[in-house]
Amino acid sequence: MGFGGHSDEILLRLGSDALLVGTDKDVDAFKHCQKKFKTEKRVSVYNTSFVNLDTIARLEKINNFDGIFVDLGVSSYQLDNLDSGFTYRENSTFDLRMDKSQGKPAHYYLNRLKQEELADIIYNFGEEKKSRVIARNIVEDRKEKPILTSDQIKSSVQKSVPTRFLNKSLSRVFQAFRIYVNNELDELKIFLEKSVQLLSSSGRIVVISFHSLEDRIVKEFFKYETLTCICPPEIPVCNCNKEPRLKIITKKPILPSGDELENNARSRSAKLRVAERI
Repeated sequence: MGFGGHSDEILLRLGSDALLVGTDKDVDAFKHCQKKFKTEKRVSVYNTSFVNLDTIARLEKINNFDGIFVDLGVSSYQLDNLDSGFTYRENSTFDLRMDKSQGKPAHYYLNRLKQEELADIIYNFGEEKKSRVIARNIVEDRKEKPILTSDQIKSSVQKSVPTRFLNKSLSRVFQAFRIYVNNELDELKIFLEKSVQLLSSSGRIVVISFHSLEDRIVKEFFKYETLTCICPPEIPVCNCNKEPRLKIITKKPILPSGDELENNARSRSAKLRVAERI
């Protein structure tokens, strides 16, 4: 739900008897939306992961949703707020948790995982080519003292990549540990499966992603749910009984317009995909 920007626009298009149910792990976003929509009877807000969509549906006595929308990006507030620990532009605790009451901060793993485990996280979740070098420097640096802050991890990355690539590599490293700490990709897969189960016939699911790993999962999930057969090619007659559950509305993802990019530079990597329940 973030800070309610999308919700404002959705509410303008909903009838008086509609219900908008929103979730956010971030307690600041949750409290903000609680206050923002406190007089709006059509809104119900939960401080939890969207992966608990089915539990929320039971609590709200909802059998099916007519629309499901998810914005997978980190909010500008989180990026700009030092207490959130999401930015490398200012020195702050290397935390990266969406929900600070759950799990361990990123620096916990940074100081405990083996070099090859760190390298795998940086490569698999950040798609950073210098992952092995960065992991080696992190391990060397933490021998001197524990790495707890963004400046310390920035120093490790600085030693590993040419200066002209520093910001891109830092973005990838922070992305990698954010995804790892919050279990983002596994949660997305679970959420997508639950969403299809809970969508009404002709209901639509809309997903905005901000990096290729997320977008690939959404794209492949949507495609799989349109298939009528998943039998191996060597089997002459289909016996899998696969039934399609979705129809893809956006053949290609919708990208931000020029006006949007001009007013909101952080939208540059956004991709929006839409599918409809059959």
